Amino acid sequence: MDERTSVANPTTTATEIGALPPVGEIPATMHAQVVRPERYGDPATAFVPETVPTPAIGPDEVLVGVMAAGVNYNNVWAARGYPVDQVAVRGKRGESEDFHIGGSDASGIVYAVGDAVTDWQIGDHVVVHPGVWDADDPWIAAGRDPMIAPSAKIWGYDTNYGSFGQFARVQSHQLMPKADHLSWAEAAAPTLVGTTAYRMLHGWAGNEVLDGDLVLVWGGSGGLGTQASQLVRAAGGRAVAVVSDDERGAFAMKYGAIGYINRSEFTHWGVPPRVDDAEGQKAWSSEARRFGKKLWEIAGSREDPAIVFEHPGAATIPTSVFLCRPGGMIVICAGTTGFDAMVDLRYHWTRQKRLQGSHGTNDTQAYAYNELVRAGVVDPCVGRVVPFTDLPAVHAQMGRGEEVFGNTVVLVGATTPDEGRA
Repeated sequence: MDERTSVANPTTTATEIGALPPVGEIPATMHAQVVRPERYGDPATAFVPETVPTPAIGPDEVLVGVMAAGVNYNNVWAARGYPVDQVAVRGKRGESEDFHIGGSDASGIVYAVGDAVTDWQIGDHVVVHPGVWDADDPWIAAGRDPMIAPSAKIWGYDTNYGSFGQFARVQSHQLMPKADHLSWAEAAAPTLVGTTAYRMLHGWAGNEVLDGDLVLVWGGSGGLGTQASQLVRAAGGRAVAVVSDDERGAFAMKYGAIGYINRSEFTHWGVPPRVDDAEGQKAWSSEARRFGKKLWEIAGSREDPAIVFEHPGAATIPTSVFLCRPGGMIVICAGTTGFDAMVDLRYHWTRQKRLQGSHGTNDTQAYAYNELVRAGVVDPCVGRVVPFTDLPAVHAQMGRGEEVFGNTVVLVGATTPDEGRA
């Protein structure tokens, strides 16, 4: 990586949370919610407010003054140090910091640009997409998808100095113009989940969502699910949300779903019985078929989903593979209920279904998604906006599976949820 240069003024110190210095004036230190290896575990105690040096930037990088930051499950993992110890991994890459400042969603203001940056200026109002990679990666130089490159990373998870500090360090291509009609909090809410959902639905040739397609969306009232349902609707498809209660179902329908399935009415979750357990198989498949009939009822026909939009993983993959239509796709971006998912291959190979992993976003997908937000086609789905001090608690709640409606946002430089609209 190119050598980084400090852009901070060594004689000034951090402003308090809820304010940033005048645009272009960069203090030597900043406030951040910091994770250190000795605190790995419960996010409630892993994140601690600290004052740290403001990061330096390289020639192709930008320093963003963070107004608001979105909360995602990836920094539950970072706080636990599992499944990846990010501090240790970065140490092996030669990075010297013994701490992690996470956060993969941000809205903010450009405070400094590297010498090679020509498309952004100090004072620009921006949001950040999470795809990071090395521009000189041979994979990318060959014209292949940057997000599959060996150097690809998720900003604010695999990299340091994400949005949980007053200043964030980003690659210039990650920046996108903030939607004028959104507040700082609204603009910070959806980009990681929205661009992830866009890639899942539009990124896999032969199984992109098409006009009229039926799409089953797990976690339909959450941040990822509400973005997915809106993107399905924008493409002319029909999203059916899976939720845990009727109130969440109503919320999912407000944001694009044509109907919902209450998963608490079914019992067949997790690893199914073994194939030689005839009675167990019969009981499991009976419940799975009953779930499928509920989907048919909502669709108005005996129609199976062209795409199953997955992220729970272990608890739901067997049902997803069972229900997906022949030639359809189960596309998954996470494993929030566990990584040890089981697939009954009888329903997979004979019906020629696609089980597709999807991770992050490339520039083309992120920019296309952001234009839908700027046009008002996609709503950020802000569920709650909390102060900076609540950041550990909301990650802990997310880690315990305490579902909230929509996306959670933390205020950093902004003082109110409504601040920042043009």
